[in-house]
Amino acid sequence: MDDGLLRLLGWVGIFAPPALGAVGSTIGCTRGGQAACGAMLDQEGGYGRFVGVSAMPASQTIYGIFVMFNLNRPVTAETAPALFGIGLLCGLALMASAIGQGACCAAAISSFKAKPEIFGLSIAPAAVVEGFAILAFVFAIVLSGRIPAPAAPAAGAPPAVLAH
Repeated sequence: MDDGLLRLLGWVGIFAPPALGAVGSTIGCTRGGQAACGAMLDQEGGYGRFVGVSAMPASQTIYGIFVMFNLNRPVTAETAPALFGIGLLCGLALMASAIGQGACCAAAISSFKAKPEIFGLSIAPAAVVEGFAILAFVFAIVLSGRIPAPAAPAAGAPPAVLAH
C-alpha cells in the first residue's frame, strides 16, 4: 500500500473517535432533547432532570477526545494500521453507544409522564449503555499503549523531521 495512503488512514484513525463520538452524541442528545421538550409540555416542574438526562449521550464525545489524545503520535507506515483500526472501531462503538443511549434516555423521559415514581429506575438502561462506551474507551486506551514507537534515528544521523 502507498505510504501516503497508509499515513492518511492513520490520521483518520486518530481523529475518528471524537468525530464519530460527536456524531453519535448529537443524534443521541437530539432524541433525548425531543423527548424532554415533549415531557415539559405535560409536566408542571422537574424540567432540570429532563434536560440532564437528555444530555447523557454527550459523554461519548468526551471519551473520543481522550482516545484521540492517547492515539496522537507520529504517523508512520508502521503505526498507521494500528491507529486506523483502534481509532475507527472505537469511534464506531462510541457513536453506536451514544445513539442507543439517546433512545434509552428518551424512553426514560417518556416513562416519567405516565409513572413519575419509576424515573430513577428507568435511567438504568441508559447507564448500561454508557458502560459499553466506557469499555470501548478503556480497550482503545489499553491497545494504544501497545502500538510500537517509531524507530529512533541511528546515532550520528542528521535529525529527521517527523512527518505527522
